[in-house]
Amino acid sequence: MSNTTGEIFKVTTFGESHGGAVGCVVDGMPAGFAVTDADIQTELDRRRPGQSPVTTPRKESDAVKIISGVFEGKTTGAPVMLLINNENVNSKDYENLKNLYRPSHADFTYEQKYGVRDYRGGGRASARATAPLVAAGALAQKYLKEKAGIEFLSHTAAVGNVSVKADVSALQTLMRAQIEQSPVRCPYAEGKFMEAEIAAAVKEGDSVGCVIRGFIKNLPAGIGEPVFGKLSARLAAAVMGLNAAKGFEIGNGFEAARLRGSANNDAFINKDGKIMTEKNRNGGVLGGISTGEIIYFNAAFKPTATISKSQITTDKQGNPVEFTAGGRHDPCLAARAVPVVDAVCAITVMDLFLIWRAYARD
Repeated sequence: MSNTTGEIFKVTTFGESHGGAVGCVVDGMPAGFAVTDADIQTELDRRRPGQSPVTTPRKESDAVKIISGVFEGKTTGAPVMLLINNENVNSKDYENLKNLYRPSHADFTYEQKYGVRDYRGGGRASARATAPLVAAGALAQKYLKEKAGIEFLSHTAAVGNVSVKADVSALQTLMRAQIEQSPVRCPYAEGKFMEAEIAAAVKEGDSVGCVIRGFIKNLPAGIGEPVFGKLSARLAAAVMGLNAAKGFEIGNGFEAARLRGSANNDAFINKDGKIMTEKNRNGGVLGGISTGEIIYFNAAFKPTATISKSQITTDKQGNPVEFTAGGRHDPCLAARAVPVVDAVCAITVMDLFLIWRAYARD
């Protein structure tokens, strides 16, 4: 399996949904940086299951422990290992699924690739595997915020048929506190309607999809590599590597395909002594390199594949089977996907930031 990402800031994750623990090893974390368990725990608490009626009822404290790479409260330059024990495991809920392939899950593909699969909660393919990403992302977020003022403010832009189309200028003043006030992490009035959309799906034993708007603030101009390693491509790869991610667009995205060049082009202007684009239609990236403006993109996540409705599938012998899934699952990924998107964006930016700093012009 490919379990490592990054060139300078390298993150390797490990663990399964119903194993003893999940965790990560972060190599390339700059030495002498102050960090504690509590700094990482803040982000993990945002992703934690069982936090509201719009998330899975599975209860996990997601308590993180720094195992290595930190001495007397500061990083040493050695690999930082972060460990999160699994506490609330009910593997018996999956016994009836071990000989069949669940619709829209990775059961079939994992078995085809490896000849074996962990059917308990999806094993390595479970969203449980995003907890270590959030832990590593917390390190990156803290470093980037303190060293360069960079902030990650992803939020929910759509749930089912309820969507928000906020003007880019409205993002300028967005703060984390506004996002956290909403159970679905939507800082706009539409959040209440999104909650109702999720509640309706739960009542029917179903699930509903969502769109997360990624948002990165205060990223300096010049971050990202031309051709291979473009900032936009690296962000897309990071987000599309997440469970249930099905689409990615940056800036105007697919809307740009419906426009003429004269309508889509974005003139450069001098605003208060700073050269920038007039509308930021390209999402803060040109030629794969940051412009110094807000980075924004949309990421589409499919409805949670495990639902409590009866479904038809096929067993390992190719026979049709009717089944009802057990276990505890999110009716919508929105609330818990937001901190995960923040995390993988931070890991990506941290790596590119360190590359940029290494080659920075005098």
